Amino acid sequence: MSTEARPGAGTPGTETMTVREAIRAALREEMERDDRVFLMGEDVATFGGVFDVSDGLLDEFGDERIRDTPISEAGFTGAGVGAAATGSRPVIEIMFSDFLGVPMEQIMNQMAKMRYMFGGKTDMPVTVRTTEGGGMGAASQHSGTVHTWFAHFPGLLAVTPGTPAAAKGLLKSAIRSDDPVFFFENKMIYEQEGDVPTDPDFTIPLGEAHVEREGDDVTVVATQRLVGESLSAADELDGEVSVEVIDLRSLYPLDTDTLVESVEKTGRLVVADESPLSYGVHAEVMARINDRAFFSLDAPMQRVGVPDTHIPFSPALEAEVLPDADDVRAAVENVT
Repeated sequence: MSTEARPGAGTPGTETMTVREAIRAALREEMERDDRVFLMGEDVATFGGVFDVSDGLLDEFGDERIRDTPISEAGFTGAGVGAAATGSRPVIEIMFSDFLGVPMEQIMNQMAKMRYMFGGKTDMPVTVRTTEGGGMGAASQHSGTVHTWFAHFPGLLAVTPGTPAAAKGLLKSAIRSDDPVFFFENKMIYEQEGDVPTDPDFTIPLGEAHVEREGDDVTVVATQRLVGESLSAADELDGEVSVEVIDLRSLYPLDTDTLVESVEKTGRLVVADESPLSYGVHAEVMARINDRAFFSLDAPMQRVGVPDTHIPFSPALEAEVLPDADDVRAAVENVT
């Protein structure tokens, strides 16, 4: 069942929400604002979503706008592409990001390329929401982190919020975008709480990182669950090392300016992202720092992520491969 948001902790114009509540609020506000917005996916209506994100929305908006689909990711993703091309603003939910391989032809050759191939004469205002990340003992087919794929494709935008406010503001911007946006929700932070603006016009621009904690000695650039883990590590190191923590929020477009400004101040960089270490977000962030802030670096850059392996079912092995605050702290200590 859905829960009620609470007044913000001393911040006027905000409410304390979980990430789940913030996403639901964004969906509700955008559906109230624009009757072209609708949500579809497996179990999003009657069941309320596999993680209860859309709980209650069917009662508010009816089954024309909160639509359960067959178990056919290729089918309803293709339907979303067609709906977007003809004037609607669909929000497609893919239960787990591991399933995105099924509709990949629709994504890679239709969704990502249609505006380009039609010379900009066709908009593609489709948002794809999906969950990712390990930590629930759900084994390798339900625990992957694949957001790097979609940041890589020209024509697609990709965001990875790490806080409730970021989740709400980025989802509203995604739904309003005329380009396709992939919105990746880490399933382990749905219960994380934070103050969220209640203004229905509150949005966060796509491509804007945010400094969650200021520091002077080391920059930690993090995504999703690892934002909270990095903040915990920074608190543990307080008094020894001053750690600046940045929620990257948007993978593409990527806010290089904010990252460069921070590294020019601290001289050290750690990138924390729950995806395989090779060829990923870590490498892209480091490459951009290498291009624009190399001579500000006082130590080799470090990355924190998943070894190049699948996520195991065994709880002990899963805990071994998933990065956490201890791994972030060790990386910070390695560069100082």
